[in-house]
Amino acid sequence: MAMTWVWCGMVLLSLVFGAATGRLEEVSAAALDGAQTAIQLSVSMAGVLCLWSGVMEVMNVCGLSAGLARAFRPLLRRLLPEAAKDDETLAAVSANVSANLLGLGNAATPLGIRAACRMARNCGGVASDELCLLVVLNTASIQLIPATIASVRSAAGCRTPFDILPAVWLASVLSVAAGLLMARLLAAAGRWRR
Repeated sequence: MAMTWVWCGMVLLSLVFGAATGRLEEVSAAALDGAQTAIQLSVSMAGVLCLWSGVMEVMNVCGLSAGLARAFRPLLRRLLPEAAKDDETLAAVSANVSANLLGLGNAATPLGIRAACRMARNCGGVASDELCLLVVLNTASIQLIPATIASVRSAAGCRTPFDILPAVWLASVLSVAAGLLMARLLAAAGRWRR
C-alpha cells in the first residue's frame, strides 16, 4: 500500500512541476518513452526466463531437484534440529533450499511458505529461532544459476550474461554465512536476555 502512495506521489509531482515549468509535453513524452522501454525490456527478458524455466522444469522431472533436497537433509538437520523432528517439515525445508539453489524462486516460494507454516505451528504466535533462520536461508540463498540476473543482462545487450557466476557464487556464500552467523548470535543474545 505504501508503494502505491509513493508512485502516485511521484506521478503527481512530475505533472505539477511539468505544468509549473511549462514542460508538460516533455513529461508526457518521457512517460511514453519509459513505458515503451519497459515493454521492450519485459519482452526480451521473457524469452530468457522461459528458457531457464524450461531447463529447471527438466531438472525437476529428471529428479535433480529431489536429489539436491536429499543431499541437504543432513546439513539441515544440524541447522534446524527442531524442524528435523518432523519429516514433512524437513522435506519442505530441504526442497525450498534446493529450489533456491537452482534459482527457482517461483517454485521455492510455496515450499518456503509450507515449511514456515509447519514450523510456526508450535510457536504460539512468536517466531522461533529456527523459523527466523529459515527466513535468513531464503533471503540470502546461494544460487548456482542466477537466471533472472542473466536474463536482465542479456536484455541489456550483454554478450556473456553468465560471466558473473563466480562473483554471484562468492557473494551468495558470504551472505548466507553472514546471515547464519547473525541469526546464531541474535538467538544466543535472546536466550541470554531471558
